[in-house]
Amino acid sequence: MADSPAAERTLDEADVRALLRHDAPELADLPLTRVSDGWDNTMWRLGTDLAVRIPRRELAVALISHEQRALPELGKHLAALGIRTPVPVVAGRPSGAFPWPWSVVPWIDGATAFASSRADNARWAPALATALVALHVPAPADAPHNPARGVPLVDRDDVMSTRLASHPELPALREAWDAGLTAPASSERVWIHGDLHPGNILVRDGSLTALIDFGDVTAGDPAYDLAVGWLLFDAEGRDRFRVATGARYDEATWIRAHAWAAYLALVFLTLSDDRPDHLALGRSTVAELEHFVRHRNVAEQSWAHDRSHLHDRT
Repeated sequence: MADSPAAERTLDEADVRALLRHDAPELADLPLTRVSDGWDNTMWRLGTDLAVRIPRRELAVALISHEQRALPELGKHLAALGIRTPVPVVAGRPSGAFPWPWSVVPWIDGATAFASSRADNARWAPALATALVALHVPAPADAPHNPARGVPLVDRDDVMSTRLASHPELPALREAWDAGLTAPASSERVWIHGDLHPGNILVRDGSLTALIDFGDVTAGDPAYDLAVGWLLFDAEGRDRFRVATGARYDEATWIRAHAWAAYLALVFLTLSDDRPDHLALGRSTVAELEHFVRHRNVAEQSWAHDRSHLHDRT
């Protein structure tokens, strides 16, 4: 069964050029090539330096609007670190020809992090950590709202419990989720990317070059973004990632991040029938979570054993 939603509106080259003539006539005659269809948007390359991002279903309309609202502000924070984002250069307006907003954005060269190994990703783990610290600043009152991203974990417990019940063979995910539920809730309301996974991170020449696809950008708990540590890195990379964040996040935030990683692992496992890269990500993330829980439990048992022997000697 295919999980990716069908397009509700499909535009051909002539249609896209008509949109450009309406809002950006100076760009309308540049070379135009369709390059991808995602869950929510179709991407056309425009000339050598630009791309046209067009929603393919109504549920994605708000995502384009969110990017148009947030990226002019957030892009500056990340650009200061040398990390690019698809800040719209044209915010296309709804029209009689097409009723939804759309954008012209920079074309950013690079391969997604799906193309590199977890061990390779460790090289730029500190750069991603620095980027998230810069991103996670207080959000304004009119920041886009997202009912599922960056919310208190308890708000997603019904959904997660149903998925966990279908996968009793994954106790490490249950342990991570339960620990997150009992951890102190976040008191922060900061900007978060909201969809940070290997497909939305671009790498070039072994370095982090861009964060893309900000359609789910919202305000909430930074732990949601920090879950990417289990999606991208091996144990060494995760250590480098966490160390590079310094004292920005407390222990409770990392416990909630671990829980969100379990949540996302099940998303990729259960909603990726026609996306082998996403399915593989779900499986590898489960393996990382199991490794993390196993080694943490061994460390805790060792600590308890050492403490017991210390007590016996005193």
